[in-house]
Amino acid sequence: MDDYASNFFQVKGTVFTTEANGALVDITAKSSAYLPLQEACIHNLKHVEEAGIFPGVQEEFIIIGESEADDSLILSLRSLQYDLAWERCRQLQAEDVVVKGKVISGNKGGVVAIVEGLRGFVPFSQISSKSEAEELLEREIPLKFVEVDEEQSRLVLSNRKAMADSQAQLGIGSVVTGTVESLKPYGAFIDIGGINGLLHVSQISHDRVADIATVLQPGDTLKVMILSHDRERGRVSLSTKKLEPTPGDMIRNPKLVFEKAEEMAQTFRQRIAQAEAMARADMLRFQPESGLTLSPDGILGPLSSELPAEGLDLSDIPPAEV
Repeated sequence: MDDYASNFFQVKGTVFTTEANGALVDITAKSSAYLPLQEACIHNLKHVEEAGIFPGVQEEFIIIGESEADDSLILSLRSLQYDLAWERCRQLQAEDVVVKGKVISGNKGGVVAIVEGLRGFVPFSQISSKSEAEELLEREIPLKFVEVDEEQSRLVLSNRKAMADSQAQLGIGSVVTGTVESLKPYGAFIDIGGINGLLHVSQISHDRVADIATVLQPGDTLKVMILSHDRERGRVSLSTKKLEPTPGDMIRNPKLVFEKAEEMAQTFRQRIAQAEAMARADMLRFQPESGLTLSPDGILGPLSSELPAEGLDLSDIPPAEV
């Protein structure tokens, strides 16, 4: 476990000079101090300057040892950052938020992902897709914290919980921002927060799209509307066609489509709500036994004959039990 910060002295120093393998630091001590490259940051670096270490920079360092060669003190920034990273992970777990982690390796049990600079383990049972470890390498995947134990150096994560959280928010008619992952003759696959949705060629625009590549390219960022969501199969259908202010805007002026996306989606949701209300009203017209009737002004209510003229007698209703 990386707990240098609790076992060694913390000092303030000024970077004197940098080199390929580290940096010399003035800590106003009789002996010189050295910051090795591997101790400059919680992340792997090729040069200390990637961690913001330049001549003249002042930092708080941890003294982690002494060089046997010349008795110079060995400093670390990495140990301080580890303590902060564990604290941040505990906070994120308490808030139950979704984070992104980059997969760097894998084994028979799962994959290792970097989160807040720490190596966390994601068991295959906690990965929502049936992907092999090799397929996930170098990919960023959404994750939630399952276990954060600094004393045991255990950081366990779940992609399945993160995906379930994200999918719960995918309401029909909602607008989300996505990135074009790949193009197929029948449509484009869009990454919407770690979930792959299909933007079918027929749902890109009201105007016919003969070649998807003339409208979209991998890496493009766009706004799409959730058209349908099959949670059991994990399939999400998307549309930009429904977001067009006028037919063909997605081809001629996609910027306008994205600017008006929320407004157009709101109109779409209102139309759906009205259609559902009309369908319920029609159903009740043919079901008088339901005890409800539709007034001339379209308001649903109980049949007038069911209510006594003097109102309801509530005196015999017992109080609710605690």
